[in-house]
Amino acid sequence: MSIETEAAEVEFVPEKANTLRYIPKHLAIFAVLIFVWEMANRLGLIDPLLGPKPTQIVEAMYSIFIGKGGIWPHLGNTFGKAMGGFAIGTFIGMALATAAALSVGFRDYLKPYIIIIEAMPRIAVGPIFIAALGFGWSSAVALGALVCFFAPFVNTMTGLMQVDEETEELFRSLGASKRQIFFKLRVPNAMPLITAGIKLAVAGAFAGALVAEFISATNGLGVLMRQYVQTLNMEFSFATLLSITFFAFLLFRTMEWINYHVIYWHSEPLMQKRSRRLARNWETTMNAVGGGQPIAARGVA
Repeated sequence: MSIETEAAEVEFVPEKANTLRYIPKHLAIFAVLIFVWEMANRLGLIDPLLGPKPTQIVEAMYSIFIGKGGIWPHLGNTFGKAMGGFAIGTFIGMALATAAALSVGFRDYLKPYIIIIEAMPRIAVGPIFIAALGFGWSSAVALGALVCFFAPFVNTMTGLMQVDEETEELFRSLGASKRQIFFKLRVPNAMPLITAGIKLAVAGAFAGALVAEFISATNGLGVLMRQYVQTLNMEFSFATLLSITFFAFLLFRTMEWINYHVIYWHSEPLMQKRSRRLARNWETTMNAVGGGQPIAARGVA
Protein backbone atom coordinates (compact mmCIF):
# COMPACT_ATOMS: atom_id res chain seq x y z
CA MET A 1 0.00 0.00 0.00
CA SER A 2 1.47 3.37 -0.97
CA ILE A 3 2.05 6.25 1.43
CA GLU A 4 -0.53 8.35 -0.44
CA THR A 5 -3.19 5.66 0.06
CA GLU A 6 -2.43 5.39 3.77
CA ALA A 7 -2.63 9.16 4.17
CA ALA A 8 -5.96 9.23 2.36
CA GLU A 9 -7.37 6.60 4.70
CA VAL A 10 -6.65 8.64 7.86
CA GLU A 11 -7.43 12.06 6.42
CA PHE A 12 -9.84 14.00 8.66
CA VAL A 13 -12.86 15.41 6.90
CA PRO A 14 -14.85 17.90 9.05
CA GLU A 15 -18.59 17.63 9.24
CA LYS A 16 -20.52 20.35 7.46
CA ALA A 17 -24.14 21.22 7.20
CA ASN A 18 -26.15 19.05 4.86
CA THR A 19 -25.91 20.33 1.34
CA LEU A 20 -28.98 21.25 -0.68
CA ARG A 21 -28.88 18.00 -2.65
CA TYR A 22 -29.75 15.99 0.48
CA ILE A 23 -32.67 18.13 1.61
CA PRO A 24 -35.25 16.80 -0.92
CA LYS A 25 -34.41 13.20 0.01
CA HIS A 26 -34.84 13.88 3.73
CA LEU A 27 -38.10 15.72 3.11
CA ALA A 28 -39.41 12.87 0.97
CA ILE A 29 -38.58 10.24 3.61
CA PHE A 30 -40.14 12.40 6.33
CA ALA A 31 -43.30 12.95 4.28
CA VAL A 32 -43.71 9.20 3.65
CA LEU A 33 -43.29 8.38 7.35
CA ILE A 34 -45.83 11.04 8.37
CA PHE A 35 -48.31 9.84 5.74
CA VAL A 36 -48.01 6.20 6.88
CA TRP A 37 -48.41 7.26 10.51
CA GLU A 38 -51.48 9.37 9.76
CA MET A 39 -53.19 6.69 7.67
CA ALA A 40 -52.44 3.92 10.18
CA ASN A 41 -54.02 6.06 12.90
CA ARG A 42 -57.11 6.84 10.81
CA LEU A 43 -57.55 3.14 9.94
CA GLY A 44 -57.41 2.18 13.61
CA LEU A 45 -54.09 0.35 13.39
CA ILE A 46 -52.52 2.56 16.09
CA ASP A 47 -53.98 3.32 19.50
CA PRO A 48 -54.57 7.10 19.67
CA LEU A 49 -53.26 7.11 23.23
CA LEU A 50 -49.95 5.64 22.11
CA GLY A 51 -49.60 7.51 18.83
CA PRO A 52 -51.89 10.47 18.11
CA LYS A 53 -52.34 11.70 14.58
CA PRO A 54 -49.54 13.87 13.18
CA THR A 55 -52.15 16.49 12.29
CA GLN A 56 -53.20 16.61 15.95
CA ILE A 57 -49.56 16.98 17.01
CA VAL A 58 -49.12 19.89 14.59
CA GLU A 59 -52.23 21.55 16.02
CA ALA A 60 -50.86 21.03 19.54
CA MET A 61 -47.50 22.57 18.58
CA TYR A 62 -49.29 25.57 17.10
CA SER A 63 -51.25 25.92 20.33
CA ILE A 64 -48.30 25.76 22.74
CA PHE A 65 -46.01 27.95 20.61
CA ILE A 66 -48.37 30.49 19.01
CA GLY A 67 -51.95 30.04 20.20
CA LYS A 68 -51.55 29.95 23.98
CA GLY A 69 -47.76 30.32 23.96
CA GLY A 70 -47.49 28.41 27.22
CA ILE A 71 -44.29 26.60 26.32
CA TRP A 72 -41.99 29.63 26.20
CA PRO A 73 -41.45 30.12 29.98
CA HIS A 74 -40.83 26.38 30.41
CA LEU A 75 -38.49 26.33 27.40
CA GLY A 76 -36.43 29.21 28.75
CA ASN A 77 -36.20 27.55 32.15
CA THR A 78 -35.06 24.19 30.79
CA PHE A 79 -32.67 25.81 28.30
CA GLY A 80 -30.99 27.77 31.08
CA LYS A 81 -30.56 24.65 33.22
CA ALA A 82 -29.22 22.66 30.28
CA MET A 83 -26.69 25.32 29.25
CA GLY A 84 -25.56 25.78 32.85
CA GLY A 85 -24.96 22.05 33.22
CA PHE A 86 -23.26 21.92 29.82
CA ALA A 87 -20.88 24.77 30.65
CA ILE A 88 -19.92 23.40 34.08
CA GLY A 89 -19.63 19.76 33.00
CA THR A 90 -17.61 20.58 29.89
CA PHE A 91 -15.25 22.90 31.76
CA ILE A 92 -14.56 20.40 34.55
CA GLY A 93 -14.20 17.53 32.07
CA MET A 94 -11.73 19.40 29.84
CA ALA A 95 -9.74 20.73 32.81
CA LEU A 96 -9.33 17.29 34.38
CA ALA A 97 -8.56 15.76 30.98
CA THR A 98 -5.81 18.29 30.36
CA ALA A 99 -4.23 17.55 33.73
CA ALA A 100 -4.56 13.79 33.15
CA ALA A 101 -2.96 14.04 29.70
CA LEU A 102 0.03 15.94 31.05
CA SER A 103 0.59 13.81 34.16
CA VAL A 104 0.74 10.02 34.08
CA GLY A 105 0.48 9.77 37.86
CA PHE A 106 -2.61 11.96 38.03
CA ARG A 107 -4.16 9.99 35.15
CA ASP A 108 -3.67 6.66 36.91
CA TYR A 109 -5.09 8.11 40.13
CA LEU A 110 -8.13 9.65 38.41
CA LYS A 111 -9.09 6.76 36.11
CA PRO A 112 -11.06 4.55 38.57
CA TYR A 113 -13.09 7.50 39.83
CA ILE A 114 -14.04 8.54 36.30
CA ILE A 115 -15.21 4.99 35.56
CA ILE A 116 -17.33 4.99 38.73
CA ILE A 117 -18.90 8.34 37.85
CA GLU A 118 -19.76 7.19 34.34
CA ALA A 119 -21.20 3.90 35.62
CA MET A 120 -23.67 5.64 37.93
CA PRO A 121 -27.24 5.65 36.54
CA ARG A 122 -28.39 9.24 36.01
CA ILE A 123 -31.97 8.58 37.11
CA ALA A 124 -30.76 6.97 40.34
CA VAL A 125 -28.47 9.90 41.10
CA GLY A 126 -31.24 12.44 40.46
CA PRO A 127 -33.09 12.03 43.79
CA ILE A 128 -29.77 12.22 45.67
CA PHE A 129 -28.89 15.51 43.96
CA ILE A 130 -32.34 16.88 44.71
CA ALA A 131 -32.09 15.86 48.36
CA ALA A 132 -28.62 17.41 48.67
CA LEU A 133 -29.11 20.57 46.59
CA GLY A 134 -32.84 21.11 46.90
CA PHE A 135 -35.49 21.72 44.29
CA GLY A 136 -34.98 24.13 41.42
CA TRP A 137 -31.95 25.09 39.40
CA SER A 138 -29.12 23.73 41.55
CA SER A 139 -29.99 20.05 41.30
CA ALA A 140 -30.93 20.29 37.60
CA VAL A 141 -27.68 22.06 36.69
CA ALA A 142 -25.64 19.57 38.74
CA LEU A 143 -27.29 16.61 37.04
CA GLY A 144 -26.79 18.24 33.64
CA ALA A 145 -23.11 18.75 34.44
CA LEU A 146 -22.80 15.06 35.33
CA VAL A 147 -24.36 14.06 32.01
CA CYS A 148 -22.14 16.43 30.01
CA PHE A 149 -18.89 15.62 31.82
CA PHE A 150 -17.76 12.31 30.35
CA ALA A 151 -17.60 12.97 26.58
CA PRO A 152 -15.44 16.14 26.80
CA PHE A 153 -13.19 14.43 29.35
CA VAL A 154 -12.51 11.31 27.29
CA ASN A 155 -12.16 13.10 23.96
CA THR A 156 -9.94 15.87 25.30
CA MET A 157 -7.60 13.46 27.07
CA THR A 158 -7.43 11.14 24.05
CA GLY A 159 -6.79 14.03 21.66
CA LEU A 160 -4.03 15.58 23.78
CA MET A 161 -2.28 12.22 24.11
CA GLN A 162 -2.40 11.37 20.41
CA VAL A 163 0.61 13.34 19.23
CA ASP A 164 2.97 12.25 16.48
CA GLU A 165 6.33 11.55 18.15
CA GLU A 166 8.36 12.71 15.15
CA THR A 167 6.51 16.01 15.00
CA GLU A 168 6.99 16.53 18.73
CA GLU A 169 10.69 15.73 18.39
CA LEU A 170 10.91 18.28 15.57
CA PHE A 171 9.39 20.93 17.85
CA ARG A 172 11.95 20.11 20.54
CA SER A 173 14.84 20.23 18.08
CA LEU A 174 13.74 23.73 17.08
CA GLY A 175 13.92 24.83 20.70
CA ALA A 176 10.18 24.90 21.45
CA SER A 177 9.26 25.06 25.13
CA LYS A 178 6.73 22.74 26.79
CA ARG A 179 4.21 25.56 26.69
CA GLN A 180 4.75 26.07 22.96
CA ILE A 181 4.52 22.34 22.26
CA PHE A 182 1.23 22.19 24.18
CA PHE A 183 -0.48 25.18 22.55
CA LYS A 184 1.09 24.96 19.08
CA LEU A 185 1.06 21.18 18.60
CA ARG A 186 -1.04 19.25 21.11
CA VAL A 187 -4.08 21.53 21.24
CA PRO A 188 -4.48 22.01 17.44
CA ASN A 189 -3.93 18.29 16.90
CA ALA A 190 -6.60 17.47 19.51
CA MET A 191 -9.21 19.99 18.35
CA PRO A 192 -11.24 17.56 16.16
CA LEU A 193 -11.68 15.16 19.08
CA ILE A 194 -12.28 17.96 21.60
CA THR A 195 -15.04 19.53 19.52
CA ALA A 196 -16.58 16.10 18.91
CA GLY A 197 -16.80 15.61 22.68
CA ILE A 198 -18.36 19.06 23.09
CA LYS A 199 -20.96 18.24 20.43
CA LEU A 200 -21.91 15.05 22.27
CA ALA A 201 -22.16 17.00 25.52
CA VAL A 202 -24.38 19.72 24.10
CA ALA A 203 -26.62 17.10 22.50
CA GLY A 204 -27.17 15.47 25.88
CA ALA A 205 -27.36 18.70 27.87
CA PHE A 206 -31.16 18.63 27.94
CA ALA A 207 -31.18 15.09 29.35
CA GLY A 208 -29.84 15.99 32.78
CA ALA A 209 -32.16 18.96 33.18
CA LEU A 210 -35.18 16.93 32.06
CA VAL A 211 -34.41 14.06 34.45
CA ALA A 212 -34.35 16.50 37.37
CA GLU A 213 -37.59 18.10 36.17
CA PHE A 214 -39.28 14.73 35.76
CA ILE A 215 -38.41 13.80 39.35
CA SER A 216 -39.46 17.05 41.00
CA ALA A 217 -39.72 20.63 39.76
CA THR A 218 -42.25 23.41 39.44
CA ASN A 219 -41.50 24.54 35.89
CA GLY A 220 -39.63 23.40 32.80
CA LEU A 221 -40.32 21.20 29.79
CA GLY A 222 -40.05 18.07 31.91
CA VAL A 223 -42.79 19.34 34.21
CA LEU A 224 -44.94 20.34 31.25
CA MET A 225 -44.58 16.94 29.60
CA ARG A 226 -45.27 15.12 32.86
CA GLN A 227 -48.52 17.06 33.30
CA TYR A 228 -49.65 16.22 29.77
CA VAL A 229 -48.89 12.51 30.24
CA GLN A 230 -50.70 12.36 33.57
CA THR A 231 -53.83 13.80 31.92
CA LEU A 232 -53.43 11.49 28.87
CA ASN A 233 -53.11 14.54 26.63
CA MET A 234 -50.86 12.63 24.24
CA GLU A 235 -50.84 15.04 21.29
CA PHE A 236 -49.49 17.78 23.54
CA SER A 237 -47.02 15.30 25.07
CA PHE A 238 -45.69 14.48 21.60
CA ALA A 239 -45.60 18.18 20.73
CA THR A 240 -43.48 18.88 23.80
CA LEU A 241 -41.20 15.92 23.05
CA LEU A 242 -40.68 17.10 19.47
CA SER A 243 -39.93 20.60 20.76
CA ILE A 244 -37.21 19.23 23.05
CA THR A 245 -35.78 17.16 20.20
CA PHE A 246 -35.80 20.11 17.80
CA PHE A 247 -33.96 22.48 20.12
CA ALA A 248 -31.40 19.82 21.05
CA PHE A 249 -30.84 19.16 17.34
CA LEU A 250 -30.50 22.90 16.72
CA LEU A 251 -27.83 23.15 19.41
CA PHE A 252 -25.97 20.20 17.90
CA ARG A 253 -26.00 21.73 14.41
CA THR A 254 -24.81 25.05 15.85
CA MET A 255 -21.85 23.28 17.40
CA GLU A 256 -21.12 21.60 14.07
CA TRP A 257 -21.04 25.00 12.38
CA ILE A 258 -18.69 26.36 15.04
CA ASN A 259 -16.56 23.22 14.74
CA TYR A 260 -16.24 23.66 10.97
CA HIS A 261 -15.09 27.27 11.27
CA VAL A 262 -12.83 26.83 14.30
CA ILE A 263 -10.86 23.91 12.79
CA TYR A 264 -10.32 25.80 9.57
CA TRP A 265 -7.02 24.03 8.80
CA HIS A 266 -8.92 20.83 8.01
CA SER A 267 -11.02 22.53 5.34
CA GLU A 268 -9.46 23.35 1.98
CA PRO A 269 -11.96 26.15 1.11
CA LEU A 270 -11.46 27.85 4.49
CA MET A 271 -7.68 27.52 4.21
CA GLN A 272 -7.72 29.11 0.77
CA LYS A 273 -9.96 31.91 2.03
CA ARG A 274 -7.66 32.53 4.99
CA SER A 275 -4.57 32.46 2.75
CA ARG A 276 -6.08 35.05 0.41
CA ARG A 277 -6.98 37.29 3.36
CA LEU A 278 -3.46 37.03 4.80
CA ALA A 279 -1.97 37.74 1.39
CA ARG A 280 -4.09 40.88 1.02
CA ASN A 281 -3.11 42.05 4.51
CA TRP A 282 0.55 41.41 3.80
CA GLU A 283 0.43 43.28 0.51
CA THR A 284 -1.35 46.22 2.16
CA THR A 285 1.33 46.34 4.87
CA MET A 286 4.18 46.18 2.36
CA ASN A 287 2.60 48.88 0.21
CA ALA A 288 2.31 51.11 3.25
CA VAL A 289 5.98 50.50 4.12
CA GLY A 290 6.98 51.24 0.53
CA GLY A 291 5.21 54.58 0.49
CA GLY A 292 2.16 53.41 -1.45
CA GLN A 293 4.16 52.05 -4.38
CA PRO A 294 2.86 48.60 -5.50
CA ILE A 295 5.12 45.64 -4.75
CA ALA A 296 5.31 44.63 -8.43
CA ALA A 297 6.37 48.15 -9.43
CA ARG A 298 9.11 48.25 -6.79
CA GLY A 299 10.40 44.92 -8.08
CA VAL A 300 10.64 46.28 -11.64
CA ALA A 301 12.33 49.41 -10.43
